[in-house]
Amino acid sequence: MTVQRVLTGITTSGTPHLGNYAGAIRPAVAASRHPGVESFYFLADYHALIKTTDPLRVQRSTLEIAATWLAAGLDTDRVWFYRQSDIPEIPELTWLLTCIAGKGLLNRAHAYKAAVDKNTADGVDADAGVNMGLYMYPVLMAADILMFKAHSVPVGRDQIQHIEMARDIAGSFNHLHGEHFVLPEAAIDASVATLPGLDGRKMSKSYDNTIPLFAPSAELKKLVFSIVTDSKAPGEPKDADGSALFELFQAFSSAEEARAMRTAFEEGIAWGEAKQALFEHIERAVAPMRERYEALIAEPAQIEKHLLEGAAKARAIATPFMSELRHAVGLRRLTDVARPARADKPRAAAQPQFKQYREADGRFHFKLVHAEGHALLVSAGFATPREAGALVAFLKQGGEFEVAGNGVFVAGERVAELAADVVAIEVRAALAALAA
Repeated sequence: MTVQRVLTGITTSGTPHLGNYAGAIRPAVAASRHPGVESFYFLADYHALIKTTDPLRVQRSTLEIAATWLAAGLDTDRVWFYRQSDIPEIPELTWLLTCIAGKGLLNRAHAYKAAVDKNTADGVDADAGVNMGLYMYPVLMAADILMFKAHSVPVGRDQIQHIEMARDIAGSFNHLHGEHFVLPEAAIDASVATLPGLDGRKMSKSYDNTIPLFAPSAELKKLVFSIVTDSKAPGEPKDADGSALFELFQAFSSAEEARAMRTAFEEGIAWGEAKQALFEHIERAVAPMRERYEALIAEPAQIEKHLLEGAAKARAIATPFMSELRHAVGLRRLTDVARPARADKPRAAAQPQFKQYREADGRFHFKLVHAEGHALLVSAGFATPREAGALVAFLKQGGEFEVAGNGVFVAGERVAELAADVVAIEVRAALAALAA
């Protein structure tokens, strides 16, 4: 049986809420029990340093988030559960990848571009307030993923770019030093629950509308009863599909219970009665976890034990792999003499390359990537991979094209556009190198 390796990074910041549990924690814990899957879960405490300089906050958040996942039922005997900073091979790999990653590639990272755009709009220096942690975030994330040869990385749509960047960096490393890395795929689950908050909008700390996952029972009840509803009186039919209260009820009930509540809405259940039912269902689900969570928080040594055991399991993979990578790049003992390259077969210089992929909308794309790893041009979407492949073959064989503005045209049709900060001469030089 083929084993699928799945890696999930867990942000160590903030207090988890019901939306975090239903949308990420609960499905991830369930997925970790699937046969044929090796699941890696790590607390991204190095990443936390990008946003905060408060050491007590970093430590406390790590404790709370680790306790949350353990209380939710994560079986550390079955999975790899570790703290990122307990794996010294991760920052070492980050440096090896830094020496491969092109600056142009990192310039295009969404978080960095957003910071630059905001500074520009505010009329200040483009890089004001931007630390190198933010800028290098994609490389550290690539190291997290590539170290354990993850096949699949569950992410939100806003993180797809980082997986693509990890693939680009891994491809460049493999091209230079041999096939060492697995190229990861982003896993987007369209069915993941997005719960509404107290005001009906998406539950988010940004909106200050969350219900903490482990709020005491009395506080939980108070919050549930503060959920915004309409003014329909008892006896008036209510629309379940437009109700935040019903969405929350559905997330913490069985299909049969949800159907019964839908019927109650149609029959005009009073809002107070519906809220009481919601509170009871949430309390039923979270009360056992809350008890485990509070016991874990009171015994940090137990959490530390789980994390150190997880780190030992992870390093059993990372340490020998890092030795392999060090050897590959030339960080070797002087007595370990590599075979000289044959004079009649000199090592080929890195070349630009085309990469084809499918987007979430089902259409097929390609991009031309510089030998240093950054994108030069990105195609439009095609209905079939054959269409995209035919155009790639045409361009690789020296077919005629024109560049106007930031568009690339073949026979008068716009087929691609130049990547940000790329000029036509770079594209022409790359295609000429491929054709040669």
